[in-house]
Amino acid sequence: MNVDDIVRDALREQAAEQPPAAAGFADRVLAVRRRRRTRRITAAAVVTVAVVAVGVGVPLLDSGKEDVRPSGGIVVEKKTKAHPDQSPPREEISAGGTTLAGYFVPETVKKTAETAVYQRVYHLLNPKTGRYEKAADWSWVAVAPGARTAAVLERDLPASRIGLLDLTTGKVERWIQVERGVGGLAFSRDGRKLVATTYSKNPDLRTRTQDNDSWEPERKSSRTGFYLLDVASGKGAWSEVRLASDDGEFGAGFLNSRQDFALADDGRHVWAGNPMYDIGKEFWDLKGVKAPTPAQDKYLEWFVDAGKSPSGELVAGEFAGKKWKSSSWVLDATSGAKTEVRGQQLLAWVGNKQLIAWDIGKNDKNEFHQRLVLVTLGSDKEVPLSGFREGNDGDAGRWEPLFAQP
Repeated sequence: MNVDDIVRDALREQAAEQPPAAAGFADRVLAVRRRRRTRRITAAAVVTVAVVAVGVGVPLLDSGKEDVRPSGGIVVEKKTKAHPDQSPPREEISAGGTTLAGYFVPETVKKTAETAVYQRVYHLLNPKTGRYEKAADWSWVAVAPGARTAAVLERDLPASRIGLLDLTTGKVERWIQVERGVGGLAFSRDGRKLVATTYSKNPDLRTRTQDNDSWEPERKSSRTGFYLLDVASGKGAWSEVRLASDDGEFGAGFLNSRQDFALADDGRHVWAGNPMYDIGKEFWDLKGVKAPTPAQDKYLEWFVDAGKSPSGELVAGEFAGKKWKSSSWVLDATSGAKTEVRGQQLLAWVGNKQLIAWDIGKNDKNEFHQRLVLVTLGSDKEVPLSGFREGNDGDAGRWEPLFAQP
């Protein structure tokens, strides 16, 4: 019985005992991150269209004894499902147990003459059908390991309750009521804990710029703290995390309007990015008291989605562009020693030797014409998993991935 089964049984038991409640991605793709990536990324990458085992002592996938051909996809090896003809994907994409559990398409919805809300229209993988289905009810989705359960928030943020969603049925099995409004969610690596970031107002609020040319997030955060919840029981406590005192328009009190917390791998700290100057990231204990950065987390980058490898020995880093024009760094978590790997932007680990990344095509001059690829440490090959995204960073209609570990 895996974590999802344990959680599911507990939820069903508790759901029967509780009356129904009344109705009520840093966004990680942020302006700071976009500007940094835009300055550093250059074009071109070498792409292959078949899975090949390469590199000394670095296995790519299984031996291929049970090769399959996904509908509309390409021949790939066991445990990999690729659809390089689909963007956004319609059928399941996965590699070595790491699953594209869903994706969202962002849109800015005008509310008044001066305000709007950045919204995500989610499409979530149904484990039974193997297809992505629209889930328009949710403003925020975090998928648990195993990709069968998700924690969700309703459209109006901050939310007063957290839903635990069965991805097969599309139904919320239980609601967790909270006293303080929640704007973001993140599961622990084992799926047993849930960190819920609280805000005093909607972190996705946008205001019109002075030239009326665009919508921008607010320049100061309304983040107040976090809940650390046990998923099976729904029980937990809230901890306050005060913002640093303000010393100017972009001073110590400045954070992105959305800057969510996550549980560190040691289970004893939460952490969040801080985009200002050389701060980079901050850590707190589980009561909200500021703590020094744990030794194994000193090379974490808050804007690199892949984070640490399952073993905790490696850390996904930022754009490199040295050996290849489109590549990224992977760092030793202890020494900081760097290894260059293919891929423009590292998104999720597949075991301890491979990652899923965004990357551009061989002769692409548009740095935003990206597709999902599988890359391997010690190899110059990469395997396409999805079709290419069109447009530029931040354009409406560009889909953003949501991954779940095994």
